[in-house]
This record gives sequence, structure tokens and C-alpha cells, in this order.
Amino acid sequence: MTQNTDRDSLALARQTWRTLEPYHGAAYFSPEAAGQYAELGVDARTGYFASRSAALGAAPADLVIATFYNFNPQLVRRAIPAAWEAATPQRFAAARLTGIDTTLRRILGADVSSPALARAAELARTAAEVTVRHPQGRPLFAAHAALPWPSAPHLVLWHAQTLLREFRGDGHVAALLTAGLSGLEALVTHAATGDIDAGVLRDSRAWTPEQWGQAVQNLHKRGWLDDGPHLALTEDGTRRRAEIEHTTDRLAALPYITLGPAACAELRSLVRPFSLAVAKELLPWAVDRLSEESAFLTVIGAASAPLAR
Repeated sequence: MTQNTDRDSLALARQTWRTLEPYHGAAYFSPEAAGQYAELGVDARTGYFASRSAALGAAPADLVIATFYNFNPQLVRRAIPAAWEAATPQRFAAARLTGIDTTLRRILGADVSSPALARAAELARTAAEVTVRHPQGRPLFAAHAALPWPSAPHLVLWHAQTLLREFRGDGHVAALLTAGLSGLEALVTHAATGDIDAGVLRDSRAWTPEQWGQAVQNLHKRGWLDDGPHLALTEDGTRRRAEIEHTTDRLAALPYITLGPAACAELRSLVRPFSLAVAKELLPWAVDRLSEESAFLTVIGAASAPLAR
């Protein structure tokens, strides 16, 4: 594989994952899923930890801390193992699937039975089934890969993206470890790129301002962060963070390379309207990016139409 081909392949993998990710991510913001967890006797945050780790079985808190990587361990320990006293892992897994099923049916309506969604599910499953042959070193992914496939196309698409997401996530953890970043330090460097607000990352993972401040100090000492008043990466920190993302893309690329550029482009085109519909309802921060993708492709399509004729 040449350098240019490799760069193109990694870009293709990242772009395809980003287009499909809101479709999967809806499960974490689904009011219907939260309602399912409430029926099991836990709040939405506990339901998140229990339902996502349920594929591991009745995992102890330390295993969830290790595989989820960037959450405050105290937050995890408040949820796990107490969740397993409320319900079995199997019931939490079923609750998540029921919740996302109801959410997708509500948001997408008749589109859940459309030929476009069925074709998207077929393509996504083809990609995901490549990953199940490579579980080594990817514990959270491997646990999800052992779960049975749902039958409804809209859930096949969701489960396929779940596998692709966890496959990528485990690779990202490996890249962070190789770079010498703890889970908290990974969040700080992510915030320092300017892609997402530091307060959102800190508070959603339940790190205290003191813990966050200590991590910032450590990263200053190690040359990751600039000395200015605002959270920003140094030139070396920017290079090292780019290496992490490059490694993550490389470790996640196999299913998309196997699927091929034409099929990935088709998959993105099919799923984009579904991801956008979900994002408008549950993930507003993803709407602009998906809308920009749609507008860009419309312009490109219009410009190339005369050539196609």
C-alpha cells in the first residue's frame, strides 16, 4: 500500500465512521432507553455503564474502568457492581436494544422499513463482520461481537455500527496508552485541540476541577500544553495528538478498506439522512457537520452531472 493510498484509506475509514456514528450514539441519549433502565430500577447514568458493559457479563468496576478508560473511577464505582443487583447483564443489554429500537422507530418512522435502510444495514454488516475475525486486544469490542445479531434492518445497522465503534474505541485506547496518556489526560488534550468544550468533557466524565487542573499541570510539564492562559497544545503536543488520531484511524481501517471506496461512499450516502434525523433530535452538536456533508455532496453531484451524461 503506497503512502498516498494509505492516507486515502485512513481518511475514508474516518469519514465513514463519523457519518454513521450519530446513528449508534443515539443509544446514549435516548429517552426511551433511559425509561427502560428506570424500569430496571436504575438512573440513566447507571444504565449507560451497565448496558454498555453488559456484553462483558457481570463485570466488576475495575474492568469497566479499564475498558471505558476516561471516566472518573468513582463515577463508575457508584454504578458498578450495584447495577447487577438491580438486574442481570442480559436484561440491561435487552433494555438498551429495546430502547434504541423504540427511539429509531419514533424518529425515522416508515424509513425503518425502507429499501435504503435495508441496503445500508447490509453494507454495514459486511464491514462489521470483517472485524469479528480480529478480536485480539479489543476486549470491549470482542464482548459485543459475541452478542447475537438482531433481525430488523434498522437494528442490524445499529448493531453493526456498535461493533465498528467499539472496534475503533479499543484501538484508540491502545493509541492513548502508547502515547502515555491517562484517561483524564486524553480528555485534556482533546479539549486543547479546540474541537470540544473542556467543561463538557470534564463534567460528563465526572472529573473534579482539582483533578482536571492537576492533569493540566502534568501535561504542561511534559510539553503537551502551551504556557498561555488558554488551554492549547504546543507544536509538539499537536504533533503527538495527530499521531494518536493517525494510529486510531490505522487500527480501525480494515473493515472500510475491505468494503472498498465505492461501497463506503454508498453507505455514507444512505445513512447520512438517518444520522441527521437522529442528530436533530438527540445530538445537536453533530447536525452542522452532517448538514455540511450533505450540502457538499449536493454541490459535487450537481457539478459532475454534465460529465456523467
